[in-house]
Amino acid sequence: MVRTLFAAVAVAAALMCAPAQASVVARVSLSQQRVDVTVDGTLAYSWPVSTARRGFVTPTGSWRPIRTERMWYSRKYDMSPMPHSVFFYGGYAIHATGYVRSLGRPASHGCVRLHPKNAAIFYALVRARGLGNARVVIVR
Repeated sequence: MVRTLFAAVAVAAALMCAPAQASVVARVSLSQQRVDVTVDGTLAYSWPVSTARRGFVTPTGSWRPIRTERMWYSRKYDMSPMPHSVFFYGGYAIHATGYVRSLGRPASHGCVRLHPKNAAIFYALVRARGLGNARVVIVR
């Protein structure tokens, strides 16, 4: 019984001393057309984005990513390429765009567009840390 108690205390102590699970948070500001990416609570990146243009909507709220796709093609919008996609709500994703000149102003059908290099970084962070350790927050 003493050995069992000692083992339980040792396991509990080891779990308490284990480092906290890493997290990645992408906070998208629709008004600023920027995303701030924090890693483990520290601002790591701040990039321009393009969100929904007039007539379309980028949803506001907070979500855990649903899935990632290295390369995806939008069936809804003429098979448009969506490299390094991190889907967070239905068909909405943070993904790379070839329209880098539009970054910093609304231009999408609702997704959050990033420069290809930045989208690759964000995609890799989410894949490395895991969907359960990532969050997408979109505010006005």
